Amino acid sequence: MCDQKKAHTKYNSATMLEVPVLNIPENLSARERDFIQEVLQDYWICCVSREASLLARKEVLTGKAKFGIIGDGKEVPQVALARAFKKGDFRSGYYRDQTFMFALGLSTLEEFFAQLYADHDNDPFSGGRQMNNHFATPLIEADGTWTAHRNRYNVSADISSTGGQMARGLGLALASRKYRESHELRDSTEFSHNGNEVSIVTIGDASTSEGVFWETMNAAAVMRVPLGVCVWDDGFGISVPIDFQTVKKNISTALEGFRLDENGDGIEIYVAKAWDYPTLCTLFERGIEQMRQTHIPALFHITEVTQPQGHSTSGSHERYKSKERLQFEIDKDCNRVMRQWIIDSALASDTELTEIEAKAKLYARDARRRAWDAFIQPVKAQQNTLTTLLTALGQPSFATELATHTEPNLSELVAVARRAMHQIDRENHNTEAAKTLRNWLEQTYQIAQKRYGKHLHSENENAALRATVVPPQYAQDGPNKPGYEILNAFFDAKFGENPTLFAFGEDVGQIGDVNQGFMGLQKKYGIERVFDTGIREWTIMGQAIGMAMRGLRPIAEIQYLDYLIYGLEPLSDDLATLRWRSNGQQAAPAIIRTRGHRLEGVFHAGSPMAMLLGTIRGIYLCTPRNMTQAVGMYNTLLQSDDPAIVVECLNGYRLREPMPTNLTQFSVPLGIPDILIQGTDVTLVTYGSCIRIAEDACKQLQNKGISVELIDAQTLLPFDTEGIIGLSLRKTNRL
Repeated sequence: MCDQKKAHTKYNSATMLEVPVLNIPENLSARERDFIQEVLQDYWICCVSREASLLARKEVLTGKAKFGIIGDGKEVPQVALARAFKKGDFRSGYYRDQTFMFALGLSTLEEFFAQLYADHDNDPFSGGRQMNNHFATPLIEADGTWTAHRNRYNVSADISSTGGQMARGLGLALASRKYRESHELRDSTEFSHNGNEVSIVTIGDASTSEGVFWETMNAAAVMRVPLGVCVWDDGFGISVPIDFQTVKKNISTALEGFRLDENGDGIEIYVAKAWDYPTLCTLFERGIEQMRQTHIPALFHITEVTQPQGHSTSGSHERYKSKERLQFEIDKDCNRVMRQWIIDSALASDTELTEIEAKAKLYARDARRRAWDAFIQPVKAQQNTLTTLLTALGQPSFATELATHTEPNLSELVAVARRAMHQIDRENHNTEAAKTLRNWLEQTYQIAQKRYGKHLHSENENAALRATVVPPQYAQDGPNKPGYEILNAFFDAKFGENPTLFAFGEDVGQIGDVNQGFMGLQKKYGIERVFDTGIREWTIMGQAIGMAMRGLRPIAEIQYLDYLIYGLEPLSDDLATLRWRSNGQQAAPAIIRTRGHRLEGVFHAGSPMAMLLGTIRGIYLCTPRNMTQAVGMYNTLLQSDDPAIVVECLNGYRLREPMPTNLTQFSVPLGIPDILIQGTDVTLVTYGSCIRIAEDACKQLQNKGISVELIDAQTLLPFDTEGIIGLSLRKTNRL
């Protein structure tokens, strides 16, 4: 116990869940008293979190909440992990980390339940947009400016896709390395203090079967970044046992080839039992501190984790777990074992712990009640208002139907009101009461728009759609240069201006990308800022997301457009939804650079645009017709805080274009098509490499007396925000 006293440190901030005052003996030293208080504080949080899990399941089964995934069985390792987590650090977690959030004071129980109920007004993590246990902390202010990350505990907005948090976690860790490497950024920002911040990923053992887990572990080891991956190993992936999940039935054994060697290559590997509280405290504190100093990544394999209530509220684990396994989960329940350790260590008596447990039960019940009342009372007030309106309109059947909703949600009220409105319209009731009902419906639509329609993109002054439009300028006898040289001159100038700008991807570093856009820039600006990656598109996207979330401006290259499919999951599930799912609290202005359109085969130079259009809403999709237009789009994006994909024309790098004199200032507006040729007979809309084909066709058709209006869409997301194509169609009547 003495060793644990030395290793055991106080919480980094006061928790919102204060332990009930207990009678600690006066004859102990201050250090011993503090130690006991800290242990009991942890046990109190574990008890409260367990009660929250039990209540959350009941709320789903009684219909108050729709679905629940909860963190019971993970309490003890998570309070231990919280002790090692410092301000400036980032969590990239999964959906069972409630105890960690409680321990750091980042969530109250009321907020936990508010998210369970999808309460927009009281869920601080997503505004009712995400499933429960999906957490986030503010990384940006309401006006789009950054918060001071180095002075906060930072939680990147969770996603549900299993393993998806790995790639983002890698990028968050890579940012620490970049801040440490940069003399200009090392201590001059609110984002980092000499790169000392670690990125902690939490993940279930079954999700280590996902390819992104292995891709991330390999990338972290190769790049040497402070990524700590905590695997909670409960032996199952829903009903599928570890026998079918992991080679040798053990993820740390499977990763032995990654273990740090005498040359300093690899990762640290730590293993501990989920119920072994003193060992976990020491393990996390020492392991994470070493990672903080050395930037050597680490795996924390936490075994013998239990799930007292099974995987989720969708079914019982008794269907697939043996009697022996179920008994094991009772015997090795982490809270139960920690309780016995406290008694055996003479830190508290059975009676005192029973008192803590009883108070935890009451505390959780009271928090649940307050959260439910805060959610339901405004809805019931709306229900009463609507009932009064329907009664006044002579619609008693609808008013009676409303009364059957004893615990309504707003959408149920709207459904009744809409049907009543249709009935009233059929009966031609144009009364003041009918107008009032219409107004009530309109107000609810406005509420819905505010709750769920905002924050797909930036809405502040830095939004890409608000960027100042500056046309290109050309010297009368200015040079015509190959497209790649225009790009190269642009990137060179921008890297000289902005130390937060980074570029990376397949073949970007040493050779300056396969089409020479970054030619010579690694030598000029250093391998720290322009660098190569392995062939691993998923984690290249993760690098971009994590770095951009921490105040850097990454340009991440995917060599060819069809390779982007390998990186589509983090783009679709993470980057595209980040601002929306965090309710405007987080942003990642990453630029994804790629090339395509040549269409010389299904693969290697394909153009899967339909796939992108259906999956990346929330990311702008730019399709410049030449490299000068691409530069204008990059200028627009670099002055904004929105993410985007820029697809350059693969067959345009050697074609000559006039070089603008204001190369780093001119900008191309997003969502505004460009009319290249005026015409009267037919409107032709296209983009990218197809522009040159279309221009040739227009010349041929002009010889036949057909006047074509040629329009370059320029961006596919957004697409023609000002209706320019529609105006052209009104003129030509053919599209």
